[in-house]
Amino acid sequence: MSPGLGGLRRLTQPAPEGPAPATSPAPDETCEMCGVGITARHGHVADTHDHRLLCVCRPCHLLFAPDGAGGARFRGVGDTVRALDDLVLDEADWDGLQIPVDLAFFFRHSDEDAFHAFYPGPGGATESTLDLASWTTVLDANPEIAGMMPDVEAVLLRHLDPGFSAHVTPIDVCYELVGIVREHWEGLHGGDDVWQRIAAFFEALDGRGQGTGRAG
Repeated sequence: MSPGLGGLRRLTQPAPEGPAPATSPAPDETCEMCGVGITARHGHVADTHDHRLLCVCRPCHLLFAPDGAGGARFRGVGDTVRALDDLVLDEADWDGLQIPVDLAFFFRHSDEDAFHAFYPGPGGATESTLDLASWTTVLDANPEIAGMMPDVEAVLLRHLDPGFSAHVTPIDVCYELVGIVREHWEGLHGGDDVWQRIAAFFEALDGRGQGTGRAG
């Protein structure tokens, strides 16, 4: 199994319609740390050794917050989104990364001290082999990406016409996008519905994100 994909099946399944009940956990949802029942709206903890995300209750999520008491193996996934308004990336850089579609996310595994790249498709998240020289160029030009928290943060890149958008997001947000693509993709090119949903996803992401820029 590719790194980063273990334990993520539920994140890429269709979301339930309407808000989850606040006091009635779904019977098939339990915290993977302590076993207590949880609702569809719950936090996640990254298991950095096994490269997977765990669905957890709020107390366990707080215990394993990135700066909490959980230690090195388990790290809570936060909820902060940051739009990178001053992204330094051009078409040559993108071509060098050899990403075959217009969406991709990148994150660093702490135990390997290496970045991994994935892109969404009708079959789920697919890993793409990064060209080291091209990726180093992107990191050198974008310290906000190089400084992301390992295991729990990712940079989500979208190739536009023209230009690019970039957000540093919690890793589980990237798999929300994977779920949208997987559920709604039709035919060879996806169909209008999936692209409208992708556009709505990024519109909501922009609403959450707080733009970052370099000091002059």
